[in-house]
Amino acid sequence: SGYAFEYLIETLNDSSHKKFFNVPRLGGTKYDVLPYSIRVLLEAAVRNCDGFLMKREDVMNILDWKTKQSNVEVPFFPARVLLQDFTGIPAMVDFAAMREAVKTLGGDPKKVHPACPTDLTVDHSLQIDFNKCAIQNAPNPGGGDLQKAGKLSPLRVQPKKLPCRGQTTCRGSCDSGELGRNSGRFSSQIENTPILCPFHLQPVPEPETVLKNQEVEFGRNRERLQFFKWSSRVFKNVAVIPPGTGMAHQVNLEYLSRVVFEEKDLLFPDSVIGTDSHITMVNGLGILGWGVGGIETEAVMLGLPASLTLPEVVGCELTGSSNPFVTSIDVVLGITKHLRQVGVAGKFVEFFGSGVSQLSIVDRTTIANMCPEYGAILSFFPVDNVTLKHLEHTGFDKAKLKSMETYLKAVKLFRNDQDNSREPEYSQVIQINLNSIVPSVSGPKRPQDRVALTDMKSDFQACLNEKVGFKGFQIAAEKQNDIVSIHYEGSEYKLSHGSVVIAAVISCTNNCNPSVMLAAGLLAKKAVEAGLHVKPYIRTSLSPGSGMVTHYLSSSGVLPYLSKLGFEIVGYGCSTCVGNTAPLSEAVLNAVKQGDLVTCGVLSGNKNFEGRLCDCVRANYLASPPLVVAYAIAGTVNIDFQTEPLGTDPTGRNIYLHDIWPSREEVHQIEEELVVLSMFKALKEKTEMGNKRWNSLEVPDSVLFPWDLKSTYIRCPSFFDKLTKEPVALQPIENAHVLLYLGDSVTTDHISPAGSIARSSPAAKYLTNRGLTPREFNSYGARRGNDAVMTRGTFANIKLFNKFIGKPAPKTVHFPSGQTLDVFEAAELYQKEGIPLIILAGKKYGSGNSRDWAAKGPYLLGVKAVLAESYEKIHKDHLIGIGIAPLQFLPGENADSLGLSGRETFSLTFPEELSPGVTLNIKTSTGKVFSVIASFENDVEITLFKHGGLLNFVARKFS
Repeated sequence: SGYAFEYLIETLNDSSHKKFFNVPRLGGTKYDVLPYSIRVLLEAAVRNCDGFLMKREDVMNILDWKTKQSNVEVPFFPARVLLQDFTGIPAMVDFAAMREAVKTLGGDPKKVHPACPTDLTVDHSLQIDFNKCAIQNAPNPGGGDLQKAGKLSPLRVQPKKLPCRGQTTCRGSCDSGELGRNSGRFSSQIENTPILCPFHLQPVPEPETVLKNQEVEFGRNRERLQFFKWSSRVFKNVAVIPPGTGMAHQVNLEYLSRVVFEEKDLLFPDSVIGTDSHITMVNGLGILGWGVGGIETEAVMLGLPASLTLPEVVGCELTGSSNPFVTSIDVVLGITKHLRQVGVAGKFVEFFGSGVSQLSIVDRTTIANMCPEYGAILSFFPVDNVTLKHLEHTGFDKAKLKSMETYLKAVKLFRNDQDNSREPEYSQVIQINLNSIVPSVSGPKRPQDRVALTDMKSDFQACLNEKVGFKGFQIAAEKQNDIVSIHYEGSEYKLSHGSVVIAAVISCTNNCNPSVMLAAGLLAKKAVEAGLHVKPYIRTSLSPGSGMVTHYLSSSGVLPYLSKLGFEIVGYGCSTCVGNTAPLSEAVLNAVKQGDLVTCGVLSGNKNFEGRLCDCVRANYLASPPLVVAYAIAGTVNIDFQTEPLGTDPTGRNIYLHDIWPSREEVHQIEEELVVLSMFKALKEKTEMGNKRWNSLEVPDSVLFPWDLKSTYIRCPSFFDKLTKEPVALQPIENAHVLLYLGDSVTTDHISPAGSIARSSPAAKYLTNRGLTPREFNSYGARRGNDAVMTRGTFANIKLFNKFIGKPAPKTVHFPSGQTLDVFEAAELYQKEGIPLIILAGKKYGSGNSRDWAAKGPYLLGVKAVLAESYEKIHKDHLIGIGIAPLQFLPGENADSLGLSGRETFSLTFPEELSPGVTLNIKTSTGKVFSVIASFENDVEITLFKHGGLLNFVARKFS
């Protein structure tokens, strides 16, 4: 590739003699004013210019970014792709199914491979089956069956004590000491994956919680793991990071980042897209990357470029420096709030200014990671000296760093603080002064509703009074001071409005910031030393997110203190975030119901939508990890930390938050004294060695995957069932019934199957018929490779509001018979009767996180078209990518204004020459005719739609 621009290839003038495309030569002064992020897009375009998928005109459009921004679509070939396990399953299942399809059409299945390097991390969702209350007992309901999991596991665990044998160099106690032993027995780590004390690499014991969770997880997900292992063997370019090491976001960042790629002696900037919406983290390292849906990621794996509208780039200038009480997360949230207010949706954000070098790489990746919260496509921090220093700590080879720096400077991709003579010309510039940021939490229902820590008490009181809404619970004034007593483990406690019942320190996305986790640990240490404790009915958990964080916590000696307060490690998956918390105790649940209490969950993930944690916890606050610990100790959010104590010490003296809050210097000093290098070394070893269970998984060596017909996890999907060698003409949609009549802002969470499988749902019936018990159901995410389960889980969300039903329920009306049925059962009846289906919707259909099953599910239910007032673009792309027509009402019209009841049938035909934005006529059974827009944006979309979706298009190319 790069044929059109071969004349730009030069040799680097250092000892390495590597080659590179000297793109600045192409544009002269035009190049010098381009934002750095656009320079990366331009390089990828130049290098991949083949005159077909990437045309010379595309390259010139990017170079003319200043005049072309927001007006043209440009293709982008990322250097690599990242899949997070659950989303990786459907993509790999589709590749396996495509091998079958290509063989059926007479082609060679061995030719089917991903077109670019694909990294798969297998660790994203760990169900918390055990926590401090359950560690000695059997798992809580919903957990896997330990006995069974034990038999599957080839490894028997011998508990043994592994203290650091009294070496004097060991800073902080690596041996868990008395504290650890009291709060849950410690046992050995799974063989081959010891957590090492960063100082002299002695194994550090870890609570058996992690061990049990991994054991259960392995039994529960064995089939998926075998399928992944088969995939990594038969497909070129596919690398699997085995379970038990970390989590998509951090592993991606810590381990997979190349920063500068090298292929056959050619250097080029690293770039990545993938299915994790938090992939934007890597922009903090100067790597261009953003999250897309499974279907687009698959498209890139299939050799198509990702496509994006040439974005506006907002320059964000940081000045000033921040206040000591502010954690990195406050800085991050302060900046993100500002970005949300400015309105950067659909744009690139790029940082510059003197304040940037005060942000550590961790702060940068954290800000970049919050993109989904403020709507930017990405937030880019060009590589600078801070980046290089960090890469050196993480174990990058010095010579490699040298040639990387030389290369980045040669193509003007290196940002130098001192030389701000030529700042790029941005679409707009916003300034943020770091002094203006104050500590805060977010909640009680939406992450964007931030509350300054000092106003928390008054704000919670106001929420109790306020009408039910984003900030209100509408509790009658006389009930606001109600207290309900509960008996728990032999003691009596009092619950009231504002009582904390879940406290989860999660190092997920926005705080993979080890310094903040360390601050939480130091706070715990000071709290324990002051004689404070956490009430036992509060469900506490510590999910470190990555090996790196555990290293921070264990080698600094704070883990036993967290443990003492009930924060036990529960494994490295993104757990509470996805709603996998173990259930609350009966006593608490009954008290909450009895007093109609507004109890609280305080967590440090980045999603706190109502009911996501647990239906009975109505207020959820996001806070920094040290504040989560503080609120757990206080036992309530209804507290003013400045004037009210957290508790008392044994002598009865009041202890306030400022007494135990660690200073930033303290945190940084300990952070500096811990060797980042050794962590990365350990991480690298873990990833390369895998663990015993992973290594002993047996997998077939066949070209085609041997599908197990009895499997309830992995099934050959039916996307290719009707595949012909040549595409057939577009078929009209005749007498289609409306499956669902929906309102505005239907999110992908409403559409796509997610969370645990409800016992009364169609998916549950399917699994029960296959002999599974409810505790073996697992989650929809885990069964993403089984289209039968996923189709049954489509539109199975209890919050779905279908106008035919009139209240939230996953139901609809089957009009020919008049019955009210589960959505899947109605769709199945329509399919048997050969009746096509459409969906009627309002504005912003398909908003929220990108989820590929939000399109695949409706397709398999028999939906041929969606008719909405407007769409979330990424979801509309998905619909086209699977072969569903996205139709749009004319501006100002909707189902109501046209007098549609949704009980009619609808017919339309597609013209032979379908063109972007063409108007089509729909005829209804009541004789009404109205016009709609076929919402296709370019010829590629129309080509894909004519092929019946992307998968068919590519399968035809391979055969």
